[in-house]
Amino acid sequence: MLSDDIKLSIQTAYSGFLKQKGLSPRYGQRLMIAEIAKALGAIKTDGDGVRTSDNHVCVVEAGTGTGKTVAYLVSAIPMAQALGKKVVISTATVALQNQIVSKDIPDLLINSPLRFSFQLAKGRGRYLCLSQLDQLMSAGSSSDPNMALWEDLRGITVDKESSALYQALAIAVDQGKWDGDRDSWKEEIDDVVWRRVTTDHNRCTGRNCSFYDECVFYKNRGNLHKTDVIVANHDLVLADLVLGGGAILPPPEETIYIFDEGHHLPDKALGHFSLSSYMRGTLSWLTELVKLLATVADTFSNTGIHSAAEQIADPIQQLQKLLPMALTMLTPFSEQTDNYRGGFSSDGRAGYSVYRFENGVIPDELREQAKITSAETVVLRKHLMQIVDILEDGMEGNRSDINKSEAEMWYPMVGAQLARAEAVDRLWQSYCHSENNSKVPVARWLSFHEATQGLDVELCTSPILAADVLNQYLWSQCFASIVTSATIVAVGDFERFKMRTGVSNDAAFHVVPSPFDYANAGKVVIPAMDFDPSDTLRHTQFVVDYLVAEGKRIGTLVLFTSRKQLQDVYDLLPFEYQEVVLAQGQVAKAEIINRHKAAIDADEPSIIFGLASFAEGIDLPGAYCEHVVIAKLPFSVPEDPVDETLSEWIKEKGGNPFMQLAVPDAAIKLKQAVGRLLRTEMDSGKISILDRRIVTKRYGKAILNSLPPFPVEIR
Repeated sequence: MLSDDIKLSIQTAYSGFLKQKGLSPRYGQRLMIAEIAKALGAIKTDGDGVRTSDNHVCVVEAGTGTGKTVAYLVSAIPMAQALGKKVVISTATVALQNQIVSKDIPDLLINSPLRFSFQLAKGRGRYLCLSQLDQLMSAGSSSDPNMALWEDLRGITVDKESSALYQALAIAVDQGKWDGDRDSWKEEIDDVVWRRVTTDHNRCTGRNCSFYDECVFYKNRGNLHKTDVIVANHDLVLADLVLGGGAILPPPEETIYIFDEGHHLPDKALGHFSLSSYMRGTLSWLTELVKLLATVADTFSNTGIHSAAEQIADPIQQLQKLLPMALTMLTPFSEQTDNYRGGFSSDGRAGYSVYRFENGVIPDELREQAKITSAETVVLRKHLMQIVDILEDGMEGNRSDINKSEAEMWYPMVGAQLARAEAVDRLWQSYCHSENNSKVPVARWLSFHEATQGLDVELCTSPILAADVLNQYLWSQCFASIVTSATIVAVGDFERFKMRTGVSNDAAFHVVPSPFDYANAGKVVIPAMDFDPSDTLRHTQFVVDYLVAEGKRIGTLVLFTSRKQLQDVYDLLPFEYQEVVLAQGQVAKAEIINRHKAAIDADEPSIIFGLASFAEGIDLPGAYCEHVVIAKLPFSVPEDPVDETLSEWIKEKGGNPFMQLAVPDAAIKLKQAVGRLLRTEMDSGKISILDRRIVTKRYGKAILNSLPPFPVEIR
């Protein structure tokens, strides 16, 4: 219940902040504070503070310039303190995460009467593992013959440059000059190099580690449960929830989550529940696993580990027979033209082709093969788990027959094998099932690509909607959740967001206005065109002519839907225009922005050519961007198997994938692109949309109406 004391605390915090900063209250910000407080205050609890109602989710679309961070902090923190709950703020990007921790929260603490503790939370993978570093530094210096094999199994090949870096990391952390946080190291560390000196929950030995007392991750984690406000990211929150909640962050039932940049949440969730496995890669792994287990069995002879390692031999041998059979069965799919196209594998490697199973339904023969294979992966996983459990007992001193230091050394390696076995098992389990017509299907597909041993097949599977998994792990478990973003509403409603996230109709949904004076700060221009953008040659030439006619006097951002058209327009521009264009792909994104700002600061012309990543999350206030040119409406063809399966499912239910998926998605993307123009209340400029479909098609008008209320000039 929203008591008078809580209301007073919120009002005092907000008015005090405004007074100290010399600011005037913003209508949208005040409305957002009120709606969040009202939603949290309406949650019912029992005598133990356990939530008993289902009206615990609040979704707020707040336009750019609203001051979302202050709004949700001022409203949620007093409520959390009164209820004895924790606040976890989750962002999609590191940039916003850092801004909240280094700027927004300190600013609120200095300028308001609110008093609370806060901390940045990161996963294990962002921190140095002292045990891994120690073992890496010891590589090559040990006379133990098992160590050489152990190093070979881990794939440790350290070049001179990496070795020098590891030495520098060790010295810096030992002397207290570095805190072990990857993000605070003075230089960027390559992913492959970093992976060798970090860990994850499968390999971490926890309190049994010799370096536990010095562990940066556990020092940070230990303070989290004493902290009032924790700033994390969507990936960490999801990882914690999948582990059962409370593994890293506070338990979800004791937490008020605030998902800033919340429109990214469903895609992040899909990523967490997608699975893939390379057939030949798995066979190679099994070969290495045999070597590892032989060494482990010798190291821990006359123990339960030796027995478990011997028992694993049979499922490995069976899998080494079954997987080539499956590979032979799957290879002909690469020759079929249905559902065949060039593509990319799940880890970004260029794919030779992709074959998608319609509705996620796999042939009976393959499903039977999956059942046989899965029966062996279950046994493999079971016995690896036995070894991990025994090693853990050994580390804890509960086994007189296990050397503690040896158990500590081998636990991470065997833990990593268990994690891989679990992933392979889950994948094959997925291929054992076919959903009935009443269920949302799972996307299943094959990616074919060339390998040194010949054609390799990657088995892939993914949910097509995050709704069920988010409901299972988040919405049903949390005390409360607030989701906010500048782009949640699509074509006038929240239906797209509900479908993709599973947020129920019991939630509170609100749109709060931006403080920007759209009527006077800018306009949307739709130039005259007598052809459709599908006429690629004419449209590309039109974009070139339009840019030349507009001139190069002001900071301009030109957004394309395809790299080919971006390059074609650039190639057709007169040389004097090419000289001032910074095109995505020429240099890194951050460097493009830096060069653009430097040119504008020097009163020189600069035009950015960008794709989708430049339509969201970049800040070019004032003169840096006074003209946004959008070449085409940002429709995306459902090319990846997840989107294709989703479209297929909607169509089979009697729906219209174009109107239910393509149009709302395009509306959101266009809103994000248009949002690049006004970043502060002082900004002004114009937006040019070089696509007449926005006024000639019925769906186009719906998209146009979903944009901020700029004046529209149709030529």
